[in-house]
Amino acid sequence: MRDMDKQIGETLERPAIVRRSKSDAAVRLFYAFREKTLVGGKWLCVVVKYREDDAFVVTAYLTDRPKEGEELWPTR
Repeated sequence: MRDMDKQIGETLERPAIVRRSKSDAAVRLFYAFREKTLVGGKWLCVVVKYREDDAFVVTAYLTDRPKEGEELWPTR
């Protein structure tokens, strides 16, 4: 994840997919596909925890595909 600060910010601003975590209803998974990473084309997932008066990034990671969960964005 080194040097991916810009991509993490872009994923939060313009996600392709946002899903609710299956294990924690207060967590959202923001996804955007990145063609050029150190390990090839991958989905960047930024995990955000929401609280009543706060929200913060828990972690970010690259994955082959988005996890299952309730899709919040885009709405259908």
